[in-house]
Amino acid sequence: MTQTALVANKDKLVADLKAVVSDAEEILRSTADIAGEKVSGLRTKIEARLKDAKIRLEEVEVVLIDKTKACARATDDFVHEQPWKAVGIAALLGLACGVLIGRR
Repeated sequence: MTQTALVANKDKLVADLKAVVSDAEEILRSTADIAGEKVSGLRTKIEARLKDAKIRLEEVEVVLIDKTKACARATDDFVHEQPWKAVGIAALLGLACGVLIGRR
C-alpha cells in the first residue's frame, strides 16, 4: 500500500471516528430526559469514554498531520536534490498508468 493510500485510509478513519463520536453525543442529548439509576450510570460511563475518544482522536489527527507534512517535505527535498530521478520516476508511473488504462 502506498503512503498516499495509507494517509487516505487514516483520514477516512479519523472522519468515521468523528462521526461516531458526534452520533453518540447526539444520542446522549436525546436521552437526557430519561431518568433512572441504570440509565444515569450508563450515561456517565458513555460520557467518560466519549471524552477519552475525543482526546485520542485529536492526538491521532495531530500525528497524522505531522507525518503528512514530513512526507511532503521529504518528497520536496528529493525532487529538489535529484530532479532527473524524479522526472524518471514520474515518467515510469505515467507509462505504467497508460499501459493499464490502455488494456481496458
